Order: sequence, then C-alpha cells, then structure tokens
Amino acid sequence: MAVAPPTLYYVYDPMCSWCWGFRPTWEKTKKQLEGQIDIHYILGGLAQDTDKPMSVQMQQQIVSHWHKIADYLGTEFNFEFWSKNTPRRSTYPACRAIIAARNQNAEADMYHALQKAYYLEAKNPSDIAVLVDTAKFIGLNVNQFEADLLSDVTNDRLNKELAFARSIGGNSFPSLILRKQGQLIDIPIDYQNPSRLVNIINAKL
Repeated sequence: MAVAPPTLYYVYDPMCSWCWGFRPTWEKTKKQLEGQIDIHYILGGLAQDTDKPMSVQMQQQIVSHWHKIADYLGTEFNFEFWSKNTPRRSTYPACRAIIAARNQNAEADMYHALQKAYYLEAKNPSDIAVLVDTAKFIGLNVNQFEADLLSDVTNDRLNKELAFARSIGGNSFPSLILRKQGQLIDIPIDYQNPSRLVNIINAKL
C-alpha cells in the first residue's frame, strides 16, 4: 500500500489578528515549500455566532492584542474599526464566507480580502453585508456566494471542519500541524523568520 505524502495543515480564522501578523512570513514560507509538501487550509473558528455587541472589556483586550502585534511584527492595523463599528465577538460568518468562496476556488482571495477589509479598511466581517461586498470585490458570482453563505450545507461543513481542526490539535490560530505517515506533529510558529520556519518543517519531513 502506498504511503500518503506528508501534509501541512494551516489552521486559521479569517478574523484572527495573529494570522494577520503572520501573513508576510507565511507567504514567504509557502513559497519556499512549493513542490515539497501538500498544504491544506483548515478553518479553526475563533468565536461562534452572536448578535450581542462586544463588551468594553473584550474590546480593550483585543485592542491590546493589536498593539502587541504591531509592536512585535510591525503589522498595520486601522484602529478606527473600534469607533466606526459595533463589534461582535463572532467570526463564524467570516468562516462561512471562506467556505462559500472555496466553492468558487477563491479561498485564498477571500481570506486576504477579508483581512484587508477588517484590519486596514475598518470594516466588520461579522456583518453579512460586508461579506457580500467582499465577494463582489474579488469577482465572485455573488448570487451563488450569498446562497452558499447562508445555506445549511455550508454551516454543516464549517462544523465538520472545526471538529477536524480540534481533532488534529488546531486549538489556537494560526497553527501548523504536519501529518507524516499517520503521525501528527505540531510545528512551532516563527512569526518573523520564514527561512527558520522552513528549516523546522523540513527537519520533520
């Protein structure tokens, strides 16, 4: 029986601030790994659906994370988000938008567009209207996207994907988990040095 090739799982949430900070290093890492390993994107899901406004305490906590990431990595954030929106602790709508975009082979485009909308343009990806506008912006079939976004099928897929993420140890975001010959190996993330991260992954292959 043929042995399955190694797979690197990238577990993420489109509204995860550390994923946004990691993006430049991750893009360089992916480029260096091209042709060496299969990379699969897996949604982890930070926060369930809610219509309740985020508490002031939670807002302050997340703002402090943004400042920490900006100081540590030089990541750009638009802090006007907090005055322009009524934030909700809800990332599942954005996760469903990723699945709806995946149906049109546009997961990566949607992921990046949602990050830019949230962190640079001070838009709220917890809102359906923002997700639909983002689909228009990246050139998706909007009618199909909106139908998929709101469908029970998409919600079921998200729940299964979140369960899979947990089953492989993807409990924080971003996470990198290598599957090799049936073994799961957690890869420590280097947020600043793509070459070092590639060396860590290659050492486990």
